Parts: sequence; structure tokens; C-alpha cells
Amino acid sequence: MENIFSNLPQDIFHQIFTRLTLRQIIICRSVSKNLQSLLSSPSFTHLLATSSPFPLLALRPPHRHQRLATSSPTLHLFDPSQFNWLSFTLSFLPFPSAHPIASAGGLLYLWADCPLPDLNSNSNKLLVVCNPLTSQHKTLPQLGSAWSKHGSVLVDSVSNRVIVLNELAALYYSNLENRWLKFSSNLPSKPRSPILVNDSIIALCDVGSPWRSQWKLFICSLMNLKSCQNWGTLEKNEWGDVFDILKRPRLLKGFGNVILMIGGLKSSFSLNASCSTILILKLDLGTFEWGEAGRMPVEMFRCFQESSKFKVFGGGHRVCFSAKRVGRLALWECNENGKEQWRWIDSVPGNGDGLYRGFLFDARLDALP
Repeated sequence: MENIFSNLPQDIFHQIFTRLTLRQIIICRSVSKNLQSLLSSPSFTHLLATSSPFPLLALRPPHRHQRLATSSPTLHLFDPSQFNWLSFTLSFLPFPSAHPIASAGGLLYLWADCPLPDLNSNSNKLLVVCNPLTSQHKTLPQLGSAWSKHGSVLVDSVSNRVIVLNELAALYYSNLENRWLKFSSNLPSKPRSPILVNDSIIALCDVGSPWRSQWKLFICSLMNLKSCQNWGTLEKNEWGDVFDILKRPRLLKGFGNVILMIGGLKSSFSLNASCSTILILKLDLGTFEWGEAGRMPVEMFRCFQESSKFKVFGGGHRVCFSAKRVGRLALWECNENGKEQWRWIDSVPGNGDGLYRGFLFDARLDALP
């Protein structure tokens, strides 16, 4: 069959395959190396410049604090529409190890080890951006190893901007400048689950004491970040105790002006209160009003009850939850009418402890690093 496609005139080949969805093209690519090459060629991918992205949920390998050499050369992804697992190889990357951490605009961002590290240097980590569908990649200017261990990486599709953020400083990169710019952060504590929304960074910070956490939202526009102006708190008197009802809250980006805040719903305001379920709140940045987006069903939450911590990833209208010893993912979805649905995702590949991490990945064949 692959010989038939190889012998077809190029315009006929393009007419056949440009009628397929990206999901179908990806399936065809897995048939043979020849089809993969033909369907990844520039002459074909430029015809898909207006094609719709293929929304997937990507798994990260074990935490980047562990030895990266154990990371898998395969990116595991879940297709929520077909409810099955896919995988893209990362073996085309010329690095000893690579650790996927984020995605935007069809591009995958990874921490990687230098091919020939300098043992006397503290700058042996690289940030790499690639498109795993076309095997194209680009290495960003080198960073110190400390950033890979303690910095949160934020990316978006505008000029392929990248921000590496920690408590004290932020690094900013865009294709337009092709270099890292360093700015002061001076946050009150290590930022938890920072997100990029409308040219602003929003993060949770703990401003409480060693004995009791007190969470607040902090916000800084990219313009203020570049001018070294301070972060500001995002708060309203009418919000009341919204930050006190959740245990270990974290943020995800919703659609448009909406952010999601997720955590365990405390059964009381006592210091060591247990949780009755996991709650998803939403904040509309246009009206500054909070609302409930969803809460995990009690029978599903029982599987999370015995775990001291759980992980959350996703965004938009899909959020995944994992915890040790659960062995599968819980998936929350919300349609455009606001109706929510909770489902289990089984057969999760790799990572035996069950504490899975991940991010959204909108696969595109036309995305260029």
C-alpha cells in the first residue's frame, strides 16, 4: 500500500490527505516510515496552515528533580474525544535526555541535557522547543541548571514567548529578541502554579505563617515585569473566605478571561481539617466574580481520600487528577452549556507510583519552532 502512495503524483497525494482530519493523518503516519515522511514533509504541512489543532492531554515523565536519563523518549498523550492513548517519539532529539514540561501553539517545550556537558559549569541544561509531529526542533539560549530545578516554565504562542519564573527572578525570552532577559520577581513566597492570561502572569503565593497557610493571588503584567515594577495582589473584599475553603489550591487557565482554582474542599476552618471532595472554582477576570465549575463525585473522591497530595493538570474545559496508589486518572469535562462530566481514564502508561503530571498539547503539523 505504501508503494501506491509513493508513486502517486504529488498533487493527487495532497488532495487525498488534505481531506482528512489531523487525527486521521496522525493515524496514517503510524502505518509506515514512508507515510510518516510524506505526511511530515514541508510540501504537505504548509497546506495545513489553517487546519484545526488536535487537542490532547500530554503526560510528563517523572519529576525533573529525578535523573533525566531515566526519562522516556516517548511522549504519551490521551485523546479525550476517542478516549484512547497515543504516543509520539522524541528520539529525533540529539540530547542525552529530554523532559517535556509544557506546550503552546502546537509546540512542545522540554528541559534537556547538553550533548557534551562541561563538568566545571553550572549551565548544563537547555530549553528546547520542538514539534514532535515534524521532528523539527530549536535550542533556546543556554540556562543554568538551577532554573530547571526551581523555575516554573510558562509558554504561549505569541512570538513563542517563554518565561521561567521563581520566587526571586524571572527570565523572559521571545523569538523577536532571541535572548534571555532577566527581571526581579520579589514575590513573598515560591509561586504556585503560575499561569499566563492576557499578557499577565497570575500565581498563588502563601503569605501565611509556618503553622498556617494563607493563599493570595498575585498578578503582574509582562509590561510591568520588564519595567521591574512590583507584583500586585488580585483581591476583592466581596470574595470573603474563598481562599480559606480550599486545601492546597492550585491554578489552571480556563477559556478566555477565566482562571480555574482547584483544591480539596475543607470540611471546616480548623488547622488540620479533612476534605470532603475536590472543588473546581472559576474566576471571571472580566467581572471579578467567583463561581463553582465542578466538584468531584463522592464515590470518585474516596479513591483520593487516603493520599496526602494529588496532582492537577489540563485547562480550558478539561482537568485531570492523579494521586499515589490510585492507578488511573480522573477527568473532569465541562461542555459549552456548563454541564460537567466526570470519568476515569485507565491504562495510564508508565510511572508506577500513580502521581502523574501533564499539560495540554494541541497537536499541529504546521507549527514551526
